[in-house]
Amino acid sequence: MILDIANRIQYLRDKTGMTQTYLAKRLGISRSAVNSWEMSLSTPSLANIVNMAQIFHVSADYLISSSDRLLVDISSLSNEEREIVLKLIACFEKDSPESHT
Repeated sequence: MILDIANRIQYLRDKTGMTQTYLAKRLGISRSAVNSWEMSLSTPSLANIVNMAQIFHVSADYLISSSDRLLVDISSLSNEEREIVLKLIACFEKDSPESHT
């Protein structure tokens, strides 16, 4: 399922348990601006996209991309922990339905 920026903002906000009011306060904007983004009536500025990426711990590219590809920052993990994460991802990719096509 490919999500647009409006759906991604709402998805990430809901996933983290934030209200529109709380996200707006963190960004220094009105709640109606967040609502407008989520209803696809307007688009956030580049500065707000960057700030939301930091708030939601995702890349700005993930917010604006038409792809469902999610980037996760594992730079704070040890080399051993990184290896474990990469091996786990490889296991999921090997067993995914897309790998059988």
